[in-house]
Amino acid sequence: MGLTHPTGLKRTSAAATEPRRRRPRPGGERPNWLGGVAGWLWLAIVIVPIYWILITSFKAQSTYYATNPLAPPTEPTLGNYQMVIESDFPLYFVNSLIVTVGAVVPAVTVAFMAAYAIVRGGAHRFLRGVNSLFLMGLAIPLQATIIPIYLIIIRLRLYDSLAALILPSIAFAIPLSVLVLANFIRDVPKELFESMRLDGAGEMRTLWRLALPLTLPAVVTVTIYNALTIWNGFLLPLILTQSPDKRTLPLALWTFQGQYSVNVPAVLASVVLTTLPLLILYVVGRRQLLSGLTAGFSK
Repeated sequence: MGLTHPTGLKRTSAAATEPRRRRPRPGGERPNWLGGVAGWLWLAIVIVPIYWILITSFKAQSTYYATNPLAPPTEPTLGNYQMVIESDFPLYFVNSLIVTVGAVVPAVTVAFMAAYAIVRGGAHRFLRGVNSLFLMGLAIPLQATIIPIYLIIIRLRLYDSLAALILPSIAFAIPLSVLVLANFIRDVPKELFESMRLDGAGEMRTLWRLALPLTLPAVVTVTIYNALTIWNGFLLPLILTQSPDKRTLPLALWTFQGQYSVNVPAVLASVVLTTLPLLILYVVGRRQLLSGLTAGFSK
């Protein structure tokens, strides 16, 4: 009765000699200290220039070189913003707004309709050729075509006009927009298209009533991306315009740097005013933009 089986002794001794396994921490995996330090370092690299631009735009020109560049202004002033606004800044702002809206709206509309046609009629030889043409457009940078664009604009007698900036911007915004929107439209289940067709809906109604709501994050994403690219465009306004009343904001910033080469606070005030529309656009469409970007990364 008091004897123990030999195998039981072996199992007990083996279990006693085995090292104890570490229990998982209640907080999950071990913290990545190196990644955290790198993240905070990158945040500092990004935040410090933005902080310097903001505080400097509120400093007076007379006290800028006499104080610490990173120190907040002791006597904040709005004189720099008033100086920039009085220097035809509203005119440049309106020109940039006209060029951006006039290029983004047609580009996204045409790209969305083209992407829908390519996805729905991909077996057609003509549509396959159109898709290949759009993909070829991604491989051609703007800088490589600036001379042909200049000659075409001269032949069309559009030089030194806002239309000269809008038309090339539309052409260069369409290829990438078609590629992104076509990938999102392919993810729409075919059963939904078939159900719309059985209900008697035509292609245009299916396009705007079904495809557009389901791909709205992608539409917002390409809209914000194209608006950001066109708003910050510098090469086309520099080559295709020459009159001061046809300048856009990036070109106007360049002239401000020449006009206020010593007045750094005035230049930075113009930079702040230039970036405000982009921040407002991001705040308005941030949810759709983030959902569109995360959906694109998950493909």
